[in-house]
Amino acid sequence: MRGTEDTGPAGERAGEPDAARGPEGVAPGQDPAGGQDAARAQDDQARRAGNRADRARNERAHGQDRTRAQGEQARRPGHPVAQPHEDHGPVRYGPPAPDPGLPVLPELAAVLAAASARTRPEPPGGGPVLREAARGYWDRRGLHGAAGGIAAAPGAQPLLLALIGAHGGDVLMPRPCPAAWMPQARLLGRPAYHVPTPAECGGIPDPYALLETVRRVRAEGGRPKLLLLSVVDDPTATVAPPELVREACEAAVDEGLHIISDETWRDTVHRPRDTVLLSPAEMCPDDVTVIADLSGALVPAAWPVAVARFPDTPRAAVRHARTLDILTALGALVAGPVAHAAAHALGEPDSVRDRIRRAAALQTEVAAAAHRAVLGSGALARPPQAGRHLYADLGPLRSRLADLGVTDSMELEEYLTDRLGAPAPGGHRFGDELGALRVRLGTGPLLGATPQQQAESLAAAKPLELPHVARALDGFAAVFAKLR
Repeated sequence: MRGTEDTGPAGERAGEPDAARGPEGVAPGQDPAGGQDAARAQDDQARRAGNRADRARNERAHGQDRTRAQGEQARRPGHPVAQPHEDHGPVRYGPPAPDPGLPVLPELAAVLAAASARTRPEPPGGGPVLREAARGYWDRRGLHGAAGGIAAAPGAQPLLLALIGAHGGDVLMPRPCPAAWMPQARLLGRPAYHVPTPAECGGIPDPYALLETVRRVRAEGGRPKLLLLSVVDDPTATVAPPELVREACEAAVDEGLHIISDETWRDTVHRPRDTVLLSPAEMCPDDVTVIADLSGALVPAAWPVAVARFPDTPRAAVRHARTLDILTALGALVAGPVAHAAAHALGEPDSVRDRIRRAAALQTEVAAAAHRAVLGSGALARPPQAGRHLYADLGPLRSRLADLGVTDSMELEEYLTDRLGAPAPGGHRFGDELGALRVRLGTGPLLGATPQQQAESLAAAKPLELPHVARALDGFAAVFAKLR
């Protein structure tokens, strides 16, 4: 169990991606670009081969995967600007959460503007108005508590960093998991271990694999103390069945693990009336801290704010105080105007509830259409149940992709980002093996290239019939059709 990112069996310490690559080649007479000039494909292949050794050395030296460098690329019709990838860059340029592809709610923009004269940030952990709004938000979802048990921060990353820092011991998390989780453990120097997920869903560890991982870690002298999970998951866009959530949580608590439940995406469930969503905090109220990044469904990602709900126990009160200490040391304070807008959104007035409902209904149709296109190519993907993305496994297309010079998820990311004109982060960014051809595909870019088109998509009774949505889906499907 060595390294910092998992590429091995259950219970292996999260370690470096395997830098070993197989030979890349193109069969004589075969068009590797799927209809594009063979010269371009050969140039791409040579570039990949030339960079491979450097990339592998960088992986080993830094123990972190890379993302594409900053810059701009010409805008493609119907898609946002994609970023070039002269190099993949260090983890600080990791992939953002899936773009909602929708304009800011006008009412929230007005609330933010009205508070723009506030020059002081919130106190560490958030002011009383913001914390009370978060308490009410969770109270309406059956998670009761006091405003004193809430902590807020400018985004999920600093809040998660503070939470991990407030707990001792090693960290466990499912594989795959959100791209932002592993860097927080690395920054703190905490040993972290990936645990496989069940076949039915992502976001939670398989209970038996979790028990085996805990046993192996302890046998090697480790101190597993913290489990991260997400019932509504990024990157897989699945919702964990209540019975599996219960089994995983009971196994964790029985082994003395505290659970951090990331519920950022709970308000993006596509069919909320047909989906049973059970928070771990409902089953194990004394052993679960809940965290939510409000960019999931309530505010734009450009207004960073996340909130955490602690259990109502003496031990949790100590951890809450430690969390505030760490946020203070980091200077991780929510901006005053952002806190005002976030409190308004957490209060869920009619306009906010309507936007949540409409956005989920829109993604239900668009994500399903994208899912059909992926399956039509012969790739695999679980049906998306939440969020604005899906997680595809292109393993069945490995031979065709190898002909195109794509042999791992890093190269798959490059290939699909180029052709889709939108970010398509590979599975290695979420803890999956580098050699597995998995990728997260965002559906936000399919809703329109301008705020006007996006608003039309949101208001349409049949969004798939809108010309700009139909064109975007046709282009998306065409990229995957070339891989058949």
